Amino acid sequence: MQIAAGNAGALSDFYDEASRYVNAIAIRILREPEEAEEITLDVFQQVWRLAASYNPDRCAVTSWLGMMARSRALDRWRTLQTRRRFLAAEQYESIEYISPDSGPEKQVAATQRQQQIHRAMSNLPEEQRSIIALAFWEGLSHSEVAAKTGLPLGTVKTRIRLGMLKLKEELQHAGT
Repeated sequence: MQIAAGNAGALSDFYDEASRYVNAIAIRILREPEEAEEITLDVFQQVWRLAASYNPDRCAVTSWLGMMARSRALDRWRTLQTRRRFLAAEQYESIEYISPDSGPEKQVAATQRQQQIHRAMSNLPEEQRSIIALAFWEGLSHSEVAAKTGLPLGTVKTRIRLGMLKLKEELQHAGT
């Protein structure tokens, strides 16, 4: 591939040929043309960086592009959704609600659930526990966890999935 050899002209030609395909995937997921354009540019920057690692025996170039576009668009969609929920929540911060489950029985039950979850988390291998903590308690997306830990995205997703399955088993055995 000429792009892998650092040929910027080849990347430009490739962009002209495939950018509409990448943009269409991003628009379908995001429903926002401006965001889709950014994703398209991100994907082609990633193509430039990863061109040397592309293996045509593993998948067609359109599949490779489509996977990158889908992954980036879904990450952006999650980020946008989180931002929107946060901004919407800010509108209601000044309203004081009376909680229907503020009684002592409910608080004791919630504390017991937290302790069970804590025990179940402590039984996980460190590699799964730390990644789950980043994803769920710090609110990082899978891509952000991968960037923060330096692990490949696939490894992060696998560790989260396996850890969550182990947590589910632990909590079922604990009766939660």
